[in-house]
Amino acid sequence: MGITRTGRNKRRETGGRRSKFSKKRKFLNGRPAAMTKIGEKHVSVVRCRGGNLKQRALRLESGNFSWGTEVCTRKVRVLDVTYNASNNELVRTKTLVKGGIVLVDAHPFKEWYESHYGVKIGLKKGQTAEADETKKSDSVQRKVAARQKGRTLEGALDHQFASGRLYAKITSRPGQSGRCDGYILEGPELAFYQKMMAKK
Repeated sequence: MGITRTGRNKRRETGGRRSKFSKKRKFLNGRPAAMTKIGEKHVSVVRCRGGNLKQRALRLESGNFSWGTEVCTRKVRVLDVTYNASNNELVRTKTLVKGGIVLVDAHPFKEWYESHYGVKIGLKKGQTAEADETKKSDSVQRKVAARQKGRTLEGALDHQFASGRLYAKITSRPGQSGRCDGYILEGPELAFYQKMMAKK
């Protein structure tokens, strides 16, 4: 039958034996963990109780990540696993799980930001912004100029854009949904995780 998730075979906390009044049931069986790794997409379908299906991701290379303050979501590549509060082994083995901190490709967000605000970001020291050669109509130029008024970009994020990588947190469950989705870290949350990574 395999491994089950019950405690039927265990003793009570007091040390007494439990009476065996039922056998193992199919719906109580446990399965091996997905242990999703970074690589070419490989998702297996698992039939569950009631005919439901789970998408068990064994390997994933990209996902939808959201930039909260800018309300912008892009499909980006997952490059590396950098931190996991629950287990260092998951970082060493590059395993994608919910709540894990990963590095994602910053270019899709950078392109969107520069086209939306008409401002170059992620410039390294000594670099100067090149003039944009593409012609824009007056109405588009006015729109872009209006957007620039309330624009703010966190220094820590700008520094990450220069390296071409952003820290993000996974919010989906790759072993259950077959997807690796999440959001870009910013503000106090980013500062907290950077501090924790510096400790390690």
